[in-house]
Amino acid sequence: MINIEKSGTFTLGTRSVKRVGYGAMQLAGPGVFGPPKNRDAALDVLREAVSTGVNHIDTSDFYGPHVTNQLIREALHPYQDDLTIVTKIGARRGADASWLPAFSAQELTQAVHDNLRNLQLDTLDVVNLRIMFSAHGPAEGSIAEPLTTLVELQRQGLVRHIGLSNVTAAQVAEAQSIASIVCVQNLYNIVNRGDDALIDSLAEQGIAYVPFFPLGGFTPLQSSGLQAVAEAVKATPMQVALAWLLKRSPNILLIPGTSSVTHLHENLAAAELVLSDEAMDTLNALASSEESNTAQH
Repeated sequence: MINIEKSGTFTLGTRSVKRVGYGAMQLAGPGVFGPPKNRDAALDVLREAVSTGVNHIDTSDFYGPHVTNQLIREALHPYQDDLTIVTKIGARRGADASWLPAFSAQELTQAVHDNLRNLQLDTLDVVNLRIMFSAHGPAEGSIAEPLTTLVELQRQGLVRHIGLSNVTAAQVAEAQSIASIVCVQNLYNIVNRGDDALIDSLAEQGIAYVPFFPLGGFTPLQSSGLQAVAEAVKATPMQVALAWLLKRSPNILLIPGTSSVTHLHENLAAAELVLSDEAMDTLNALASSEESNTAQH
């Protein structure tokens, strides 16, 4: 039986959640668009995740769109008292499955109401404002206007806590001058370490950091290095990548996604994987060794 307690817990808003959660994005169809290939399998994964002790699910109504939230409702409603569902607003899907910004007050308000309806909730636990200034990652610019809209929705009682996604450190600071921020969700992994200082700053404040794409952006050189460590500890590269994140900082919460119960258990088992200091040193060196290799070319 998987024991996800070994990785501990961290505070998300006013709740204590286990550090290994579940990301629902992969439950939608190809390209996170349309229905899943196997609806029953998607429902099974959600139920299995909660039955193993997962109490943090990450989703969005623009996954599908509407698909993952409707699956979550069908599989898990009425929800367990300790389950925290985190959603995102700030984007929408085009008819061609493109990802488009949706920052106006009307769009953000509609997104909150869509999430409430599809999840069958009266109040959303945590809503992350997804910043879409660039399609390639975080980009500087004021987020005061859309955040103020989200704060008003919070004041109305529709949103309990506010988080941010795809943001820079400057945008986090700006947001904290406007509202209480309970989490930040950005791209971060062993070799994409741009948020190191931000993670440490958030940890000091007791704020959760939720990395996405734990294997995103790896080169063949880095992947081979990760594979070597995985073979040494008799685990998969994905498990090692997740275990590294858990050890990196106590405020990191994981949301690995999958549409397979087997892969779900593999992901949860990362909480039990013990990485030695030597293994951590090897993994930490992957980013710096790749930088050196790039500089020489």
